[in-house]
Amino acid sequence: MPKIVDHDRRRIELVEATWRIIARLGLERATMREIAEEAGFANGALKPYFPTKGELVQATFEYVFARTNERIRAATGGLEGLAALRAFCREVLPLDATRLDEARIVVPFWHVAIHDRAKAQLNDGSMAVWREWMSGWLEQARQAGEVRASVVVAPAVEVLLTYLLGAQVTATLDPEHAAPSGLRRHLDAHLDLLAT
Repeated sequence: MPKIVDHDRRRIELVEATWRIIARLGLERATMREIAEEAGFANGALKPYFPTKGELVQATFEYVFARTNERIRAATGGLEGLAALRAFCREVLPLDATRLDEARIVVPFWHVAIHDRAKAQLNDGSMAVWREWMSGWLEQARQAGEVRASVVVAPAVEVLLTYLLGAQVTATLDPEHAAPSGLRRHLDAHLDLLAT
């Protein structure tokens, strides 16, 4: 009887192996051979699932973003306003090994996306989701009197998002200046600027 292969599971295994390799070695050193070895597959076994490294990198970014969003939904469930916004930010900030590895995936992805329109559109779509969530929570906070009436939601969201993405870059390049305790203090200081 022929062996039944779970192709969806195999794709996830390859994406998870890619995540580990990029986080450990960097995007440039994440060869298809390295990824296949990490996943325990023969080198040629990747081609039916991901014909090119670019497709595998894109799938890995999509997977990382989806996992982050799952955590965000769990962390913000039942919360509103500033409490939800703070919980969201803590899931994006590289406050532990998993979130730091996520930053090590997205930072090189952004570099590739600068010159690849399809990848740039994927990132744009991801950020649009986050902007929508952040805007909703900040508007709730404004209506509840948690933030100053003078706060304008759209630019406040952009400043906060820029901080979050910048913190991911800093954590990958200069972890000494992006320790979790410091990142939490930075976040609190930023939200305090908005609060009443």
